[in-house]
Amino acid sequence: MNSPVSDALVFFGATGDLAYKQIFPALQALTRNGHLDMPVIGLGRSDWSVDQFIARARDSIEQHGTLDAGAFKKLSARLQYLSGDYLDNSTYQRLRVALAGANHPLHYLAVPPEMFDNVIRGLYRSRCAKNGRVIVEKPFGRDLASAQALNQLLMQSFPAPDIFRIDHYIAKEAVQNLLYFRLANSFLEPVWNRDHVANVQITMAESFGVQGRGGFYESVGAIRDVVQNHLLQVVALLATDAPADHHADAIRDAKLQVFRAMRPISPAQAVRGQFHGYLEEPGVQADSAVETFVALRLDIDNQRWAGVPFYIRAGKQLPLTATEVMVTLKSPHHPIFDAAETGHGNYFRFRISPEVQISLGARVKLAGEAMLGEAVELLAQHHDSVEMSPYERLFGDAIQGDGSLFARYDSIEAAWRTVAPILGNTVPLEVYEAQTWGPLQAADIPSGDGGWHDPAPTKDSNGSAG
Repeated sequence: MNSPVSDALVFFGATGDLAYKQIFPALQALTRNGHLDMPVIGLGRSDWSVDQFIARARDSIEQHGTLDAGAFKKLSARLQYLSGDYLDNSTYQRLRVALAGANHPLHYLAVPPEMFDNVIRGLYRSRCAKNGRVIVEKPFGRDLASAQALNQLLMQSFPAPDIFRIDHYIAKEAVQNLLYFRLANSFLEPVWNRDHVANVQITMAESFGVQGRGGFYESVGAIRDVVQNHLLQVVALLATDAPADHHADAIRDAKLQVFRAMRPISPAQAVRGQFHGYLEEPGVQADSAVETFVALRLDIDNQRWAGVPFYIRAGKQLPLTATEVMVTLKSPHHPIFDAAETGHGNYFRFRISPEVQISLGARVKLAGEAMLGEAVELLAQHHDSVEMSPYERLFGDAIQGDGSLFARYDSIEAAWRTVAPILGNTVPLEVYEAQTWGPLQAADIPSGDGGWHDPAPTKDSNGSAG
């Protein structure tokens, strides 16, 4: 039986940073493409009029997208705004009145994680959850225990198929292309295993700091913000076996096997860092031990990947903004080659952002009698200017009741088990200077495999890694 289409969209945190940077441009795109024909109710704690809310939406789109006058006119006619305290039952009663004509509302929680419980309980008590759906932003919990408690509360308040645990990174076209490129090209399967892969590196670098969101960042840190969700999802796409078919649950089942094979990360195989100047950011505690950088080694204990290290690092105030995957192949060890000059010449490089690139590293012979070569890179670059944004895609899917690109709870729980040993202060915090590649100690993580491969700058490398 087909799922009913949602007929109203409520988004909590409508005056916040995420709404300003991502949500309003996505709503305009959905409107332009005919996928958002319903009331859109913004709910925030700011005492705004609906005209102020519409002005905020316009400014958002002008700053973070391209204003389409026709689409925005339609969107603004659908926008409503409610101000209220998320802890106040009357807020949800007023929302109930605003939803009087809706049979299947979709609620999106773009609020700090510590507010999830309050909002979900408020929706349930006010009966706004009845026949509704809910999208919960990442991080889903702060650790395994809180994720379990949050999931239990959601399951008590909404039917399981109507709970959407969002990780917008999964919906990025470039991230989806990791899986597609792997499975659509027959030349990869014979070498995509421990017999031929020496190591895998994933770097998510951001050249900026917390951008005035110190209070929020204090509640998450780099491990919770991008490793437990974004980057472990990338690992799962890189490492999964081929799913049984193209259906959503088949793909998620295959990814789950990778998550369950991930060995809990050893504190001895991790480095945490904090950039110099973080303590002066607004909203940051004077003695904060929150990491703005992490580097670690992850192992996957299954037949395909046993013994292959996956090196992950992510950080703020690094030399550039880019997210990149480097899959380095083992040396051919053939006597015709000079071992000193072959090195790590063969690799696959996936640039996820700011531009999309897939590269193959190879060696070709130099001219002359000697059997010597040089490294070359074969590059394919994607130039599609009409790519759908992750939030446009995910909102459109949730409206239709399609959970294919949303994280499934069993995988989220497995990911929390993986990072559990390095949460809190189990790993010492090292200070690093801004615009460097993190603490010096991070170089020790992949030292046996030739060190880190730093992403090269491009003309777009000062943008957001997303």
